[in-house]
Amino acid sequence: MPGRLNKPVISIGVFDGVHRGHAAIFSLLKMRAVESGGESVIVTFDPHPRMVTGGKGEHPGFLTTLDEKARLIGKHGIDHLIVINFTSEFSKIPPCRFIREYLVERTGLAHLVFGFDHHFGHRREGNYQSLQSCARLYGFSVEQLGPVTGGGRPVSSSLIREMLSAGNVREAAGMLSWHYSLRGRVTGGLRLGRSIGYPTANISPEDPGKLIPADGVYAVCAEIEGTSYPGMMNIGFRPTLSRSSGERTLEVHIIGFEGDIYDSVIGISFIERLRDEKRFDSLGLLKKQLAEDRVQTLQATGNCWGQDLQETE
Repeated sequence: MPGRLNKPVISIGVFDGVHRGHAAIFSLLKMRAVESGGESVIVTFDPHPRMVTGGKGEHPGFLTTLDEKARLIGKHGIDHLIVINFTSEFSKIPPCRFIREYLVERTGLAHLVFGFDHHFGHRREGNYQSLQSCARLYGFSVEQLGPVTGGGRPVSSSLIREMLSAGNVREAAGMLSWHYSLRGRVTGGLRLGRSIGYPTANISPEDPGKLIPADGVYAVCAEIEGTSYPGMMNIGFRPTLSRSSGERTLEVHIIGFEGDIYDSVIGISFIERLRDEKRFDSLGLLKKQLAEDRVQTLQATGNCWGQDLQETE
């Protein structure tokens, strides 16, 4: 952690997804820092706390890796990002002790901004109400932001996970303010798509903890060496062409790209879900459907060619 800062205005949390609700926190954080002549600070944790405190092998299917989170937070102009290693031992620290040892003593905390319905610390005992006495004791102020809503519901990381798990990538993008994405390495496949005119790249996600949207066919943008291309992605079990052991796969047909990307790492941004994955009775019917998928993909990804699709309109 950095040394003592100048009148730091701090918010703490996992900030998974760096969504519209988080953006409102960042905006308030910066405004309070400007008003006081201080510095804006985000304190977050890695790995995701649920990976440490949950059951064996449990993870929430997180929305952002640490690198993605840092980049997205950086776009909001926050002065400092502090990442604390989250361990089982750390999880047992009472909230007020954490505030004193990590924020008051190490940074000189002046003002703490709380998100709507935020809880942290041992047994989730740290919240806006419980920290009032802690604030008086250690000489800082606390402020809580109201909820940010989307479609009549408070924007939250858990709600966005639900949307993605149901395949609602467009609705999720509205709450994120960016197109949900992942990065993965292109691995070897059975090359069956090539035989029907739609060669695909098998994608192995870089981080196995990232949430994978629901099975189905998606219009995506594929980022290759800094340039993006429209793509048709299938998530599922390839019921028509599969000769595999039944493992779930991620395959993308990249439109307008001819190069060899085997073993390369590429980015995938999910723009729209086109349809369910289904089995076709013949390759002819499959090719006809893929032609229709291609038309819909090009319509959905019109701003994909060579563009930075990190942010939604």
